[in-house]
Amino acid sequence: MEVPDRPLNFVPAKAGDIIAIGSMKLRVMEDGSNTDNRLSCVELTLPPNTRGPPPHWHEMHDETFLTTKGLVRFHIPGKPDVDAKVGDYVVVPTKSPHTFSNPTEEEAVLVCTCTPAFYINYFKLLGELIEGGQMTPELNQKAMAYYATIPVPQP
Repeated sequence: MEVPDRPLNFVPAKAGDIIAIGSMKLRVMEDGSNTDNRLSCVELTLPPNTRGPPPHWHEMHDETFLTTKGLVRFHIPGKPDVDAKVGDYVVVPTKSPHTFSNPTEEEAVLVCTCTPAFYINYFKLLGELIEGGQMTPELNQKAMAYYATIPVPQP
């Protein structure tokens, strides 16, 4: 049997493309190009008192979140909030309504994986749509519509 010769991809701590989404910053660590689009990974930095995206669910991909700094509050419509502290891990399967925020006075950082990897393009599109401008629910929903992400209906 021949051993495959596929290189691993090393991303140093300060490397990766940076995408600004309003006050949030994403560092792309894997865009799917090394995983045949099976997996993507970003580091997401949330400044103090940052609201995340509107409540939504994903029709076509799973997400995971590992809190590496601060506290991130996950909001699940109709359920108690979940406060994820450093080292806590959250799995959001397809069709699981959710959103998140940083309700504290300190910066929070998450490592987020998406599988399949195509969802990384949502972040890129959103960054382009709001470049130099302000994040609005309309812009967010426009980007979400391209990537099988459904807003939770508001009561």
